[in-house]
Amino acid sequence: MTRYLFSSVLLVLALLGPRAVLCTDDPAVQLRAVRVAGVINPVVADFITAELDAANTDNARAFMIELDTPGGLDSAMRTIIQKILSSRLPVIVYVSPSGARAASAGALITLAADFAAMAPGTNIGAAHPVAIGVGGSGGNAQDETMMEKVVNDAVAYARSIADQRGRNRDWAEQIVRESISTAAREALELKVIDLVAADQAALLAALDGRTYLRNGQARVLDTAGATVSYSEMSWRQEILNTISSPNVAYMLLMLGILGIFFEISQPGVILPGAIGALALLLAFLGLQTLPVNYVGVLLILLAIILFILEVKVVSFGMLTVGGLVALTFGSLVLIESPQPYLQISRAVIATTVAVCGGFISLILYFVVRVQKTRFFSGLEGMIGEHGTAVTVLNPRGRVFLHGEYWDARAEATIDEGCEIEVVRAEPNLKLLVRAVEPEAAPAAEEEHHDSD
Repeated sequence: MTRYLFSSVLLVLALLGPRAVLCTDDPAVQLRAVRVAGVINPVVADFITAELDAANTDNARAFMIELDTPGGLDSAMRTIIQKILSSRLPVIVYVSPSGARAASAGALITLAADFAAMAPGTNIGAAHPVAIGVGGSGGNAQDETMMEKVVNDAVAYARSIADQRGRNRDWAEQIVRESISTAAREALELKVIDLVAADQAALLAALDGRTYLRNGQARVLDTAGATVSYSEMSWRQEILNTISSPNVAYMLLMLGILGIFFEISQPGVILPGAIGALALLLAFLGLQTLPVNYVGVLLILLAIILFILEVKVVSFGMLTVGGLVALTFGSLVLIESPQPYLQISRAVIATTVAVCGGFISLILYFVVRVQKTRFFSGLEGMIGEHGTAVTVLNPRGRVFLHGEYWDARAEATIDEGCEIEVVRAEPNLKLLVRAVEPEAAPAAEEEHHDSD
């Protein structure tokens, strides 16, 4: 069922707009390019691979990736690298502008390019893998063994890419094992990249006439007079890329929880429930691209259950407190990664939990207040109303109340004509009543006279 819901969301997003591409009339003179400034995730991988396929189909001269990334997911990185290595066209990776970086996954993507270039003031490296759920301080022997396997696999992968492109294999191993990072000029000296170019014009001029290998044959890259054509993400890809941000996915998750909770506490409103369901679907879609810790998910689900129980069970706020504690700890461990770009901001967590707590407390206040409100209709609405005993109640008789005669019962004898008060409604339209004691007359004021 969930798969079909995800498919429906993706179908709606797909209708938001086609892929926007700026093309020239003659694809043969194009140098197709994309800009990547952010985390390497499955959405970015799909975007790059789709554009690279389009460039191969259009017989462009080359394909260029302008890169500025702190890293990303291993699976997304490998998808991009596989497409680069199988491309018929030469692929250029240009780390720019000045101040940009190609860290972690970005470093290996740069190594995989036919031509790797960097702008002055950029850096590359720090590709030590992070295995979710293993390794780290305090880990047991099994975790350390698993982490060693992950590192060895990443080292072999980095060395094989560097070897295929004729780059420094020892440096490729160091960025994995030791997390070293190298500046542009030093990377050029170490034969990690092919050139340093201050801007795009200098890059194209330096690349013109350079050779690259395809199927064991040397080919010449012609960039003279080439027109660079940049492709942009479609609306669907932009939305998916946005909700793949940990902070955005987390806030959508919280919005969904609030919407569902409001709908359950106030059935029939519909709009909050619909918004909550949509937000939850989008949140789950975004969380699929992130290293989610399922303990965090279970804690958040526990928080939802406690909030709902608070509406049904009188706990004097204890269930709400427990829900907020579970929500806080669940939020803190929801994304399991030491990388800052894959973590949820602590400020976002604190603000979101505070807003959720305030909203839920406000809803519960109104729910409890309504539950304690006196009934004004039906038998329940008659409780506390006053009437007159038509007959002697000993213990049963008849009373006159609200212009009607009622069968009533009293726990003590009530004389005819006495004022009565309804205590509760009983089955078969009978009332339990009691006599209303007449108010005591005010005591006479004593007069005090001054004696002579």
